[in-house]
Amino acid sequence: MAKTWLITGVSSGLGRLLAEKALIRGDRVGGASRSEDALPDLRARYPERLRIVAMDLKDQSSVRAAVDRAFAASGRIDIVVSNAGYGLLGAAEEAGDVQVRDIIDTNLIGSIALIRAALPHLRSQGGGRILQVSSEGGQIAYPAFSLYHATKWGIEGFVESVAQEAAPFGIEFTLVEPGPARTGFGGNLARTKPLAAYEGTPAGQIREALRGSWVIKGNPERMTDAMIRLADQDGPLPKRLVLGAEAYAGIRKALGGRIEELDRQKDVAVAADFTDEELARL
Repeated sequence: MAKTWLITGVSSGLGRLLAEKALIRGDRVGGASRSEDALPDLRARYPERLRIVAMDLKDQSSVRAAVDRAFAASGRIDIVVSNAGYGLLGAAEEAGDVQVRDIIDTNLIGSIALIRAALPHLRSQGGGRILQVSSEGGQIAYPAFSLYHATKWGIEGFVESVAQEAAPFGIEFTLVEPGPARTGFGGNLARTKPLAAYEGTPAGQIREALRGSWVIKGNPERMTDAMIRLADQDGPLPKRLVLGAEAYAGIRKALGGRIEELDRQKDVAVAADFTDEELARL
């Protein structure tokens, strides 16, 4: 049975690929972009099944209005994909105040606003699915991407919590965690003004590596195929979907390291509680 999607960040990258694949297989797509003129080629090819709604993720009223229009036009939306966002390259100290505010407003608050706007519609229709595109950077952290990581770790915590709140209404969530992929993400990175003090440091080394011949193995076609399969999957969705060998290896290493560190602290953690005898005297 054909499905109806709402996909943000639809003008390029994974969002565009996902929209195109959904349309090719006969689904309907509401695509959210800063301009209603986005995707002219796909709109010409699928005039009856593709609708673009203008949305500014940094304006919560714009997000709510766009989501309301999308649901009103479609009647029902089966899958909401929160995909829009960008990266900021540079040490935290280098970032300007406006750069900090913009990436948090877009990647974190914008994603939260989208989900909050979709929830009442999904609840009233009896359920639905939300795929939140996070990143391997929602579970691991590289130097020179601290503010990007702040938004991804933040949205992961939000989704983990709200998934529990929305489960009684038949609303399911998955955090999609792609590794580096051959999209325009790297070329569209915002950048801080470098400070000489960071040359040769881990942040500076990352900056230099991105200027070099770093091989990106992630295949966006295969990543979006996996997301399509996820939308069709019977039964409960996984909490997370990791995409890419580097993402898998990096996340596994980070989780293992955290477990090892946690286990080393067990005695300290347990000793911080009142004992049963102490509690009996309180």
